[in-house]
Amino acid sequence: MEIVVDDLQAFNDFAVEFAHKLRAGDVVLLTGDLGAGKTTFVKAAAAALGYDGLVTSPTFTLLNEYSGKIPIYHFDMYRLKSSAEAIESGLDEILRSGEGVCFVEWPQKVAGILPEKNIMIDISVHGDNSRKLKIVE
Repeated sequence: MEIVVDDLQAFNDFAVEFAHKLRAGDVVLLTGDLGAGKTTFVKAAAAALGYDGLVTSPTFTLLNEYSGKIPIYHFDMYRLKSSAEAIESGLDEILRSGEGVCFVEWPQKVAGILPEKNIMIDISVHGDNSRKLKIVE
């Protein structure tokens, strides 16, 4: 499925609608260039899942955990050099735990540890304020 959203409000609205369909155990892989909107997507989705705090990119911490209606795990694999680093830190166990919803930015860095069942969302800049989202389930 592909969708083009014309502005930030439509982007956030889509993330909220998408999040309402998520269940514990779902893994959402977010790809796209720097600044495409991966963390912005997680912010809107986390709010829809009942988290009312600050959502920031876990670029330096690798993982942020948020308490919503179900646990929310927000990964950013940008700084990792290999899947082995993720395994050493135990991140793969969280991805496979099924305890909450996992959002993974830069999943291509850890392709070897990702569960087969996932939802891929590729976000690309499409004009000044619009974004194209390609969703593969």
